[in-house]
Amino acid sequence: MAIGIGLLGLGTVGTGTAEILLTPHGRHPLLGEVVLKKAGVRSLDKPRSVGLPQDCLTTDLNEIVNDPDVQIVVELLGGLEPARTLILEAIANGKHIVTANKAVIAKFGEEIYTAANKAGVYVLLEAAVGGGIPVIKPLKQSLSVNRITRVIGIINGTTNYILTQMTQNNADFDTVLKDAQGLGYAEADPTADVDGGDAADKIAILASLAFGGRINRDDVYCEGIRDVSAADISFATKLGFVIKLLAIAERPDFEADALQLRVHPTLVPTSHPLATVNGVFNAILVEGEPLGQVMLSGPGAGAGATASAVVSDIVHVVGVLHSDHTLQDQTGKSLNPLLGCSHEHYSTTLPIDTLKTRFYARFLSQDLPGVIGDLGTCFGQHQVSLESVVQIGLKDDCAEIVVVTHDVYEANFREALAEIQGLEAIKDVPSILRVL
Repeated sequence: MAIGIGLLGLGTVGTGTAEILLTPHGRHPLLGEVVLKKAGVRSLDKPRSVGLPQDCLTTDLNEIVNDPDVQIVVELLGGLEPARTLILEAIANGKHIVTANKAVIAKFGEEIYTAANKAGVYVLLEAAVGGGIPVIKPLKQSLSVNRITRVIGIINGTTNYILTQMTQNNADFDTVLKDAQGLGYAEADPTADVDGGDAADKIAILASLAFGGRINRDDVYCEGIRDVSAADISFATKLGFVIKLLAIAERPDFEADALQLRVHPTLVPTSHPLATVNGVFNAILVEGEPLGQVMLSGPGAGAGATASAVVSDIVHVVGVLHSDHTLQDQTGKSLNPLLGCSHEHYSTTLPIDTLKTRFYARFLSQDLPGVIGDLGTCFGQHQVSLESVVQIGLKDDCAEIVVVTHDVYEANFREALAEIQGLEAIKDVPSILRVL
């Protein structure tokens, strides 16, 4: 029996998904078992590159989630609403869900997965994180026997492109952002990307899978890249670093069973595997025991990459539906544990003040004797040990001083910084970045 597919959205990714479904030859044999029944669009009159019969198109998205001939609903609308409502309605009708929508899963994942488990259906989201990079299934399956300690990701292509261009061309943020918008790498409103919200949605999902608990999206500490300057990138290069927007989820102490979840621009040593991930590419580094390190990288966005992940999820659901070993009931207990979600508790998240890391800070001060000594004294009084202190030169008649610390607690660093900012000689602290 053929499995009916309903697409909510026929934009860039939706069109790429439809093209794969309509050309199954040479692909996975299970694609021969699916039929694209309906595709939801804004307008029936818009010319389309994909050859769908007119009677497959509809502007009524509710028609798709209520269609008895549709067994899998593929949500590619993005945003929170109407995506959430349509997903929940489809689940209530006993339909499986495939989505590329990280925002709706990060915000409403508990509600969606609770409903899915009760209805005995799957919600798969490989395309929601990392585009075409297969990371969701590895975390749930092949990597799940490891004791995961940390997941670090470059998981936003827009910010990685901007920082790469700033580094390679010695350009400032505003100039590169405008270029990125012209090339289609950045949205007209880039807030979700450049302020870190998109990466925070994704790391919340990855943390839930890696550490086996639900994540409150609001617990993810988040900083964007707007304040990263060409000067910081230049100094980082001289010190042997590149600057990347990293999303990090880690469990510092397995006995405590609490997580640190954060997104922020970070100085990455040039010897680190993530340092060479440039342009719109994404990469996710998983650390665990006994595995050690494994890195997955590839295109993080685009029609082909994301559609590939979407159709991969469709094939997984079709495979399970054709299996003689899977039975489903209203309790959801029979769901395949490698595809379903069984997380019922929320993970404890540690405040950012408890983070222990290295810091980079850039100071502008009066060019007076003893300033560097005063900086060292203030930091020392707050248990902040300095790895290096360098006076780079003069800027606007002020001495420009760059400090890199050893591993210190964030709370101690912030207390020292507050005292330093009160020193008469210190005119400004234009940059503070963490160091990997």
